[in-house]
Amino acid sequence: MPFLQHLGELRKRLTVVVLVLAVTTVIMYVFTPQLMVLLLKPVQPFLPPGKAVFLEPLEAFTVRFTLGFWASLFVASPIVIWEIMGFLLPALKPNERKFVVPTFLAMVFLFVGGAVFCYFFILQYSFPWLVQQGGAAMTYLPRAGDLIGVIEFFLLAFGLAFQVPIVVFYLVYFGIVPYGKLRHSWRTVYLVIAVVAAGATPDWAPQTMIGLALAMIILWEGSMATCAIVLRHRIKAKALEAEEADA
Repeated sequence: MPFLQHLGELRKRLTVVVLVLAVTTVIMYVFTPQLMVLLLKPVQPFLPPGKAVFLEPLEAFTVRFTLGFWASLFVASPIVIWEIMGFLLPALKPNERKFVVPTFLAMVFLFVGGAVFCYFFILQYSFPWLVQQGGAAMTYLPRAGDLIGVIEFFLLAFGLAFQVPIVVFYLVYFGIVPYGKLRHSWRTVYLVIAVVAAGATPDWAPQTMIGLALAMIILWEGSMATCAIVLRHRIKAKALEAEEADA
């Protein structure tokens, strides 16, 4: 397409995304009281007063609106991802377009899987560790905005970190990094994953970092196995090209 048509296509896609997020934010705002109860359930036993507090008149509304927006991102993520991929689709070759729908489904599944993994297996262990850092000298008073924000970032960090298989698959597919080099550099990859896990988690709780790192390593190994099966012909061709170049 000419440049101006690309801009027009981008504007159309962005308009759809903005409208969908606006509508879902309004809808999710209505259900934010129930969402708050659900979101705080893993950490409820560790809240001193039994519930979070707000200190300013507008804080409750701000917290509800922010939660509604984050919930809309979660609910509307399939549409947002589809619109992004729809914009990139014309740049793909016909044989590459067959991966669009599987990639879309995998991205949604992995993002939701990361958030669910964090909710059920990470929050209940990392949150007490954070609270205990105050020791006997300080008492934790959970402020609603801060508490909801930390949990949201936890879920987002794990959802994004679980996209590792997609990144690995396309690094191999487009030949950016050869499969053999990735396979033989597993020690370096594990170290990079550990560093990313330490930087991606909102806290420094060892349970959080270890849990995210182990999950990313499992996902990386799964993505390598997928590449070895789905891209076996391409991997062999790249290996032959490398051998001929060395010769």
